[in-house]
Amino acid sequence: MMSKTQIAFDFGDLPQKPLPENILVSEKEGIAQKEIIAEKIIEKPRLKEKSTRGRKSLKEMGAGVDLIEIPEDAILFQKMYYTIGKVAEMFKVNQSLIRLWENEFDVLKPKKNGKGDRLFRPEDIKNIHLIYHLMRERKYTMEGAKDFIKNNKRAKEKFETIESLKKLKGFLNELKANL
Repeated sequence: MMSKTQIAFDFGDLPQKPLPENILVSEKEGIAQKEIIAEKIIEKPRLKEKSTRGRKSLKEMGAGVDLIEIPEDAILFQKMYYTIGKVAEMFKVNQSLIRLWENEFDVLKPKKNGKGDRLFRPEDIKNIHLIYHLMRERKYTMEGAKDFIKNNKRAKEKFETIESLKKLKGFLNELKANL
């Protein structure tokens, strides 16, 4: 009679099903291979998701508009300067986007300290809010937003009026919900 020896194989993360112990090693290997082949055949092919490479769709960008957290003017103007990290956190965007807007728009001129860190004044944050509104809410292109700011001298006033009306609408909707 032949003696039985146990051989161990490491198949990584493949699911292991226990095989009966009274089967010889060569038979066990054959059964295990058949099970693996059967699992591969039964598996449904995975659909590849389209890669957006970090880009957001217009719908996703529009959904994030309500998430910005800019403090009220009284709180905003208590500090003289805000770091680029704080500003990016307020608008829920990357710091690189703030730097891009700084290079593209003439209205943004943050101070820089000796180390080169950007320090934004509350007026700069208001200008970033205007740019954010034009680019993300109104879906302007970079050139369109530049032209809008350059040609409309009262663009900031119009934007502030729109923002105050939004706050009023929010207050009225809240009041209506509480009735």
